[in-house]
Amino acid sequence: MIGRYFHRALAILFSFSLLVMACNCTPTTGKVPPWEWDDPKPEPEPEPEPEPEPEPVNLKPRYVWIDLSANFPDYANSLENIKSDIKKVAETGFTDIVVDVRNHSGDLMFQTSRQNVATAFPAWKNGSFRNVYRTQTWDYLQAFIDAGHDNGLRVHAAVNVFVGGSSYYPYGVASQGPLFDGTAKKEWATVLNLSGGLTNVMDVADGAGYGTKFFNPSHPEVVEFLLGELEDLARNYPSLDGIFLDRCRYDDMCADFSEQSRAAFEDFLGQKVENFPDDILLPGTKYLPSAKPVHLKKWLEFRVKTIHDFVEKASERVHSVRPDLQFGTYVGGWYSSYYDVGVNWASPKYNTGSVYPSWATQTYKNWGYADHLDYILIGAYASATDIYGSTEWTVQGFCRKAGQLLKDDVPYSGGPDIGNWDTTGCSDVPAAVTASVDAAMQEKSGLFIFDLIHIKTTKGFWAALKEGIDNYIESQE
Repeated sequence: MIGRYFHRALAILFSFSLLVMACNCTPTTGKVPPWEWDDPKPEPEPEPEPEPEPEPVNLKPRYVWIDLSANFPDYANSLENIKSDIKKVAETGFTDIVVDVRNHSGDLMFQTSRQNVATAFPAWKNGSFRNVYRTQTWDYLQAFIDAGHDNGLRVHAAVNVFVGGSSYYPYGVASQGPLFDGTAKKEWATVLNLSGGLTNVMDVADGAGYGTKFFNPSHPEVVEFLLGELEDLARNYPSLDGIFLDRCRYDDMCADFSEQSRAAFEDFLGQKVENFPDDILLPGTKYLPSAKPVHLKKWLEFRVKTIHDFVEKASERVHSVRPDLQFGTYVGGWYSSYYDVGVNWASPKYNTGSVYPSWATQTYKNWGYADHLDYILIGAYASATDIYGSTEWTVQGFCRKAGQLLKDDVPYSGGPDIGNWDTTGCSDVPAAVTASVDAAMQEKSGLFIFDLIHIKTTKGFWAALKEGIDNYIESQE
């Protein structure tokens, strides 16, 4: 009895299980679907990698020089003239201005404890050469620094170094400079080896040449006086971007034959000079003679060592005050004859004696000063018809040879004097200006143009320079 009811209950239970299973079937297939997990949230799409910024084009700098005396009539008393001209310089495409603040007379327009700031400079104005007087009291150099920086330009000061005065015979303008106003001593002036004998330049008669009165680079008081001025310039203008030395040289082959130079040379030579100056250079000789006195080549080496040593000291003095300040020089590009002013601006790695054995010793190269500079400006002062070429006395050639001489010791810019170059046979001078930009920029150099006064006063020069600079910038994009 119990067994029969048990089997019936078991059958009922089995039927119920089938019913439950049927209720869980899918309506279309009758099959039980596999177990499904909930879909996870989809991973976000990765952000695309940003496009790399294009590398900035490393454009070469473009310098323009602003001579003190020539531009003084426009700027002595007018901040507005400074601001408007510097704005136009920037719009033309220049990157740097070089403001002359110690001119060829040795007078200056910057603050220093060694010398008074000048109140007048002689210049051509309205057809006559006369003094232009300054009545304003704002700082001349600082005005250019402010205007330059407002227009995105770097601003450098130029200092004519080894000059102490100028005699303006026959113009009727009073002589100027520290050698005339009592700031400097007469014995600081250079002694010349003239045909009439050894002569202090201050005793040369008016009209007999040597209107610009050079200092003696071997005189220790001269050296300290000038180094002190450079130190003051670096310290008193903390926003100044650089300093360039100009006329950091001897006047010519006749200088300097002072007793200081004789003693320093004999120490350098290691012996006495029995016949001074004849064993070095016969009196009145201004050019390299074919028959060379016994000590001439060592004398030429001694002079470049003297200038080298000053440049090294000047660099150290300036950088001791402002390590970040760019320090450099301006030189003429005609290196093959630059021995006449006692300057070796090449790298000491350039073996001058092997290339120019007629006037350079094998140790002349030791006094190349390029490795003491942060920058150098090269006067590529060829004529308007000699723009392209590979030799000296073409704009391009001057710039190219400068690269060979400097041996990558220092970056440089080169270019023409567009106001004083020979334009004979040139039918389109503005086009020559444009071409000179191209010629300079094709080489390692940046651009250097002398002088702003020529750009301002010659029709077509602003546009010609802008065209040349724009062409260069477009070629680099």
